[in-house]
Amino acid sequence: MMDLLKRLNGLFWAVVAVVTPLAPLLTRLVIGQAFVQTGIGKWENFHDTVEFFASPQGPLVNEIAPRVHNSGHWTIEGAVTSQFEQHIRAICGLPPGLTGLTRGGAVMENLIGDEIDRWAEIASERGAHLHIYGKGEARPGRKMGHVTRVSRRA
Repeated sequence: MMDLLKRLNGLFWAVVAVVTPLAPLLTRLVIGQAFVQTGIGKWENFHDTVEFFASPQGPLVNEIAPRVHNSGHWTIEGAVTSQFEQHIRAICGLPPGLTGLTRGGAVMENLIGDEIDRWAEIASERGAHLHIYGKGEARPGRKMGHVTRVSRRA
């Protein structure tokens, strides 16, 4: 599985989750890069999450943090085990949950600024999973929520 991130005006806008035979290799490359960037030498000591961008030059690590990332919110509906559960499992020393897709793939779109005003239209869309963050005032560039659409075909 791999996240293909798209950017709009320098902001993270959407993620497409697809199955790819390169996923195991990309995972090893990303984790290796995270180890190099953080100085953590052992898997047992690594509880952070890694956000990365797929590029022709290979995975580019964007952010390493001791929390989940917005780019993985699609896993709430699109993955067998969400990033939130995976994070808690890692902190508690439990083995990782299943990482497969629930269906054929998922597309998550951030609702940035006044795009949140489309919430009623999105909520009425069959198969759309709407998440509103409750941030109050919508400003340009501010992530106000997201919508995830899961493919019907495996």
